[in-house]
Amino acid sequence: MTAQPGTGHPDAEARALQTRLLIDLEPIVAENLDRHLGLAKEWHPHDYVPWSRGRDFAFLGGEDWVPQDSPLDPVAQTAMVVNLLTEDNLPSYHREIATRFGRDGAWGQWVGRWTAEEGRHAIAIRDYLVVTRGADPVALERARMEHMQAGYDSGDKSVLQALAYVSFQELATRVSHRNTGRTSGCPLAEQLLARVSTDENLHMVFYRNLMQAAFELAPDDAMEAVRDEIVGFAMPGAGMADFTRNSVIIAKAGIYDLRLHHDEVVAPVLKFWRVFERTDVGPRGEQARAELAAAVSDLDARATRFVEQRERARARHDATR
Repeated sequence: MTAQPGTGHPDAEARALQTRLLIDLEPIVAENLDRHLGLAKEWHPHDYVPWSRGRDFAFLGGEDWVPQDSPLDPVAQTAMVVNLLTEDNLPSYHREIATRFGRDGAWGQWVGRWTAEEGRHAIAIRDYLVVTRGADPVALERARMEHMQAGYDSGDKSVLQALAYVSFQELATRVSHRNTGRTSGCPLAEQLLARVSTDENLHMVFYRNLMQAAFELAPDDAMEAVRDEIVGFAMPGAGMADFTRNSVIIAKAGIYDLRLHHDEVVAPVLKFWRVFERTDVGPRGEQARAELAAAVSDLDARATRFVEQRERARARHDATR
């Protein structure tokens, strides 16, 4: 029996399950790590930064940032800063997955590889923003300090809950980066964020494949974990200052909203796992699947309402122009 959603304190039987899953999944980890290394392409953050646009700030005799310096659309600027601050918390994320998956064997190799690849994202995005003066570097540094000092804590997730969460979260991050680039108004930003989103997609595939294997090993527990993460899903940057306000700005622009979350993140991953077609679940799994179906239906309804409200607001705005 696994812990119920929100308790965060699995019993001895559940802890034994976690250990067994880590052992049984390790060959799948090794196989998917090899697959990942075969697909991942080496890239260098400095190649994506227009260094020739850089100039000194006042501390070195130049001029400090002013809003007019930014080449970015204001909404894209907000989205890029949110994306960057989210990436900044990598030390916390490393701790989270190393704690869940361990630092030995294939699991440990993956944790190290994932961390190294993710580290490039913050390096590249920050260098781009500072060199192009795309965002206020003082505000950016203060926000980084505050956000990283607070850190990130996902709670006492089980191995299955962690796998389910990162399967959705990596895909959500890919969509957010991709759409931020598309709406940035800057071809270089779009090129950079497309590169970052490619990494995120490969990470999603890795975790998604592991969760698929976990369904074969423990279908009821896997179904409960997926339900938990759909019901309680929040992006890892949710704890940063002004996240709610900035998320609304991003959603109104169509960069990342409930409709995209349902259509491009939740639905395709659930389809890949065949959660609504599986015939190998028991009573616990059936109950979790029913609760999952209700949660997805509610998400779909909320997404529809949001899009309708956004369209009405846009129509009113256009009518007053």
